[in-house]
Amino acid sequence: MGAGISGALVANYLCQAGYKVTIVDRRHVGLGSTAASTALLQYEIDIPLRDLINKVGEKNAVRSYLLCRQAIDELEIISHQLNDSGLFVRKPSFQFASAKKNVDDLRTEYSLRKKVGFSVRWLEEESIIKKFNFAKSAGILSQDGAEADAYKITHRLLEKCISKNGLQVYDNTEIIAIRHHKQAVELVTANQIKIRAKKLVIACGYESQQYIPEKVQDLYATYAIASEPFEHSDFWYKNALIWETSTPYLYLRTSSDNRILMGGKDIPFSNPKKRDGLLNLKTKSLEKSFAKLFPQIPFKTDFKWAGTFASTKDGLPYIGSIRQRPNTFFALGYGGNGIAFSIVAAAIIKDLVGGKKNNDAAIFRFDR
Repeated sequence: MGAGISGALVANYLCQAGYKVTIVDRRHVGLGSTAASTALLQYEIDIPLRDLINKVGEKNAVRSYLLCRQAIDELEIISHQLNDSGLFVRKPSFQFASAKKNVDDLRTEYSLRKKVGFSVRWLEEESIIKKFNFAKSAGILSQDGAEADAYKITHRLLEKCISKNGLQVYDNTEIIAIRHHKQAVELVTANQIKIRAKKLVIACGYESQQYIPEKVQDLYATYAIASEPFEHSDFWYKNALIWETSTPYLYLRTSSDNRILMGGKDIPFSNPKKRDGLLNLKTKSLEKSFAKLFPQIPFKTDFKWAGTFASTKDGLPYIGSIRQRPNTFFALGYGGNGIAFSIVAAAIIKDLVGGKKNNDAAIFRFDR
C-alpha cells in the first residue's frame, strides 16, 4: 500500500528478490508527499548525532547515520540504472550555525562525525564568506550529499518493475478494510474488490498511523518556494545543499533548470485548510529569510506549496511489524530523511519478508 517513493523503492527490492508484487494507492502514483518533497538527500538525521547518541546509544546512532550515507550511494546506483541523468545529482551539504551560541554544539557534532569516518570540513566565518557569500560564525561542509527528483524516480522505478518483473500497480484504488488471516492478508477496495496476499507492506507515510494502535508520530506543516529560473547556474560553492542548526531549520538547494528551492518555517500540523491558509504568509517569510542570507540574489517566487510530514520521538523511522497486524510490515521513513530511510526500509523488509535476520532491524523496531 502506497505508490510514493517509499512504496516504489520497497517494491523494487522485493521484485529484485523474485517476489510477485502488487501496489495499490488511493491517489495517482507519486501524488502524496513524494510530489511535495524538495528531495535534499543527506545522511544527517533531523536530530544531531550528539543528541541521537543520548537517545538511542552510540552504536545505534552511528549506525543510523552510516545507513543513511549508504542509502544515498544505493539511490545513486538505482538512479543510474534507470538511464535518466536528471534523477540524481551529487552535491556537498553545508550546515551553518544559525547563531554564535550554536557554534560549540556544532563543533562537537563535527568532531563526532569526523571520528566515525564522515568526510567533513570545519569552516570558519572567513571561509564561509568566500565560498557562500554570506557571513555565519561557523559550519560543517559534508561531501556526502545529493539531490533527486523523487517524483520521476518513483515513476521510472515502477515502469521498470512493471516491464521487467511483472509488477502490477493500481492507483485511484482506496483500501477501506484490511483483514488478517493466519497465513495471508486480505484488502478490500472501495468498490469491493478483494486482494489477497501472503504479506502486506504499508508505505503510506504519516497516513499509516491509522493502522497502528499506538501513536508513533507528530505531524508538522512545512512550506517551500521555488524561484523563477536564473540565467546563470552557479549560485554558491558547488551549489551545495544548505541548511542550518535552528529548529525548525531553513534549507536550500538549486535545480537543474537554474532555480533555487527553499523550504522550512515548519509549524505543528492541525488541518490542511489551516496549513494551506498560511501559504502566502509563509512564502513572504521564506523570501525575507532568503534576502537576509543572500541580499545580492534577486529571488522571485515562481512556485509555492505546503506539505505535511511526521517526526518521531528520536528522529528515526519505524520499520518492521507490530503484533496487532500479522503478516504486515511498515516502511515509514519519517522526517527530513524520508527518501534515505525508505532505502533502509526496503533492504530490511526484503529480508524480513523472506524470513531472514537483519541486524539493523532492531534499531527501527516499534517497541524500541
